[in-house]
Parts: sequence; structure tokens; C-alpha cells
Amino acid sequence: MNIIWARFLVSLVLLLLISAAIGVFAGPVYGFAFASAMLIAQGFFSTFHTQRLWRLLDAPVYGEVPSAPGIWGEIYYRLHKLAKQWHAQVRQVEQQHSRFIQAIQASPNGVAMLDERDQIEWCNEIAEKHFGLDAKRDLRQHITNLVRHPDFIRYLNSQHYDETLVMHGMGGTRQNVLAVQVFPYGENRKLLLTQDITELERTDAMRRDFVANVSHELKTPLTVLSGFLETMRELPLGEEERARYLELMEQQASRMRHIVTDLLVLAKLEGDVKPSDDYVIDMPSVFDHLRDDAQMLSNGHHRITFSIDDTLAVTGVQTEVFSAFANLVTNAIRYTPDGGRIAVDWRRDGARAVFSVTDSGFGIPAVDLPRLTERFYRVDRSRSRDTGGTGLGLAIVKHVLQRHDAQMKIQSEEGRGSTFTVHFPAQRTVAIASGAATFGA
Repeated sequence: MNIIWARFLVSLVLLLLISAAIGVFAGPVYGFAFASAMLIAQGFFSTFHTQRLWRLLDAPVYGEVPSAPGIWGEIYYRLHKLAKQWHAQVRQVEQQHSRFIQAIQASPNGVAMLDERDQIEWCNEIAEKHFGLDAKRDLRQHITNLVRHPDFIRYLNSQHYDETLVMHGMGGTRQNVLAVQVFPYGENRKLLLTQDITELERTDAMRRDFVANVSHELKTPLTVLSGFLETMRELPLGEEERARYLELMEQQASRMRHIVTDLLVLAKLEGDVKPSDDYVIDMPSVFDHLRDDAQMLSNGHHRITFSIDDTLAVTGVQTEVFSAFANLVTNAIRYTPDGGRIAVDWRRDGARAVFSVTDSGFGIPAVDLPRLTERFYRVDRSRSRDTGGTGLGLAIVKHVLQRHDAQMKIQSEEGRGSTFTVHFPAQRTVAIASGAATFGA
């Protein structure tokens, strides 16, 4: 039997027994009056708590548990327990929803949810950035009213979403490239995913340029070698002409050898782990070799000065740092006319170490400055070939400096020379005990 019915029957039996006892001792009128009064009181009691329960259900307040005797106390307790369970379930769902939103917000890709009419139901911050949206302002707006790219409108209306749409000029700049794909779900709803592939496109373009440049750079000397070999095989040549052809062939072979060597150096730099900061480079030795090489390459045709703070050193790989510095000094000598000035400086700037090379050479046009460290990029190809450059020197410098957490700044004015400045971070800068020295060459 249900506990409510059991309590009701017990209460009714007790009421009848008490009323009967009163009727026996005080008379039936008093017994009936007692029973009637108790029934009326019970009715008022039930009506009061029924109204109270009605108000509680109409405007519930979580945590408020009315007190009452008997069955109504049990009802209130069970109602509170049920409300507590529901509240816990709601909080769990809210937490899961919050974590889900946080996970989507943390995604590097844009996510937008569209309803059956392609209106925006929700989007994350990346999608806002990619499409120039505002999640609050643009809620329930038709997405094609906000993203007016013709390719996107055609793609969304085509209903064929197997392929990814590539959109150029998105995200506020002409260079940005987005990959967009739609995934239908639910009741005619759509999930719109976007990915910024600008860097991938740039890397792919660099790869294509690199392959084309390597092919071109190797094809030229190979063509020359093939031509000379054919000439020497088919034509009778005097000893002097033969010697000159062999010398030219050796120059082209040497050029190919230097290109391959620099490519191998670049591959090694890209594949090796980043150097630790445990090893302190012997900077005096580096600059002694640097000065000797500069004197040999210039052969007295330039005025070269070295201003070196030999209390200053950096951590890393000595051969790599020397290679980067040597490339910068060699370029300054190659692209500075005879009689020009070249200044090499190694100094402290606060907590950082700074290396700079300043020349009075040809200078670099402003339009070429951003691309100087690209592989095989040359400001003047004919002049670079005449000076023996492979077009890979500054690319090697860039990778060495990146591996040593250093940054390079280039200042140049066409016809007035250039300054290449390298800044090493404080964590790689070390003070050593010695005196400052200035060397001239």
C-alpha cells in the first residue's frame, strides 16, 4: 500500500476512535463536533499548503524548503530533493556546454553554425576574424549578407560541399587565404569550418620558387659546361684556347659546388635541433678569423675597421655564428667598390649583444629589403654572379640567427651603403673578463 494512503487511513482511524471515545464519555454531539472540527481544520491545513505549493511551483526559489508537519513536510522534502537533482543536472550540462564552447574557441580554425536558412546561430572568435563578423551583432543574420565574396556565395548555394573552397583576400588583407568547407548536419543546418592557409600557400609558393631557382641556378653552369665540352670535342683548339675553356669550365663547376654546399648547409641548419645556451663561444677567436678572412678577400682595396668589445660573448654553436658573421662581412666587401669603407662592430646594448656591419657600397632599393633573406633572391643577378655569390648567403644567416634566438635589422639607402645589425637576446649574452680592443685592417 502507498505510504500516503497508509497515513491517511491511520489518521482516519485515529480520528474515528478519538471521536467515538469523546462520544462515549461526553455524548455523541461532542464526538461529532470534534470530528467535524478536525475535518474542517484538516481541510484548511491542506488548502493552505496546497496554495503554498502552488506558489512555490509558480515561482520556485532554489534552496528554499518550507517546513510543515506530516505528509506535507515529506512532500516539500521530496520536492526539494528532486529540484536539487535537476539543478545539479542543469549545472553539469552548463559546464559541459561551457567546456565545449571553450574548446571550439581554442581551436585554430573558424567555426560557424548556420540554421536551415543560412542564418548565423553561433560562431567562434576565429570565424569572426576570418569573415569580419561580430557574434552578438550578427546573430540571426544571413551569412551571405555579411560575407559577399562571390566564390563563397556560389559555393554555399551550390549544395555541393565535397570540395574545399579556397578564398583569397580574406581577413582584412589581400594576402590572406582561407580554406572553407561546409558540413551539413541535423535538420538542414550547416557547420561552416574555416582555416587560414596563408602560411601554407606562402610555403608552397616558396617551395615552387625554390625548385625553379635551383633548377635555373644549376642549369646555367651545366649548359655552359656542356657547350664547352662539345666545343672541345668537335673543334681543334690551340693550347691557349683549351686552357681558357678549361678555366671557364672550372669556374662553372666551382659555382655549382658552392651552390650544393650552401644547400647542404641550409638543410643541416633546418634539420638540427636548436643549439643550447650552455656553450660560450670564443668571440676573440671568431673575430680574429673574421678579420683575417676580410683582409684576404679585400686584398687592400677597402678600408676595414673592427671595433670589438672582447668582454662580450654569446652562447651557441661557434661555427654557425662565425658563418653568419662571415657572410655579412663578405657581402659588404663584395658589394662595396674599391676604396670604400666597411665597419664591423661588436658591442653591448643594455643586456643584449649587438653585431653590425656597415658599408659604403651600392646600397639596396627599399623594395628589395623584405626579400633579401629568401633563397636565391638577388638585387642584381649579374653583379652577384660576378662577385661569386650563390644567392644563399643571407638565407643561411637568417637560419643561423633564428637558431640562436637573434634578430637581424637591415638599413640601406641606394647609392649610400647598408648596415646589417644583429641583436642577440639577453639570455644568450655572456660577460667575460677582459679589456676592450679595437682592431684595424
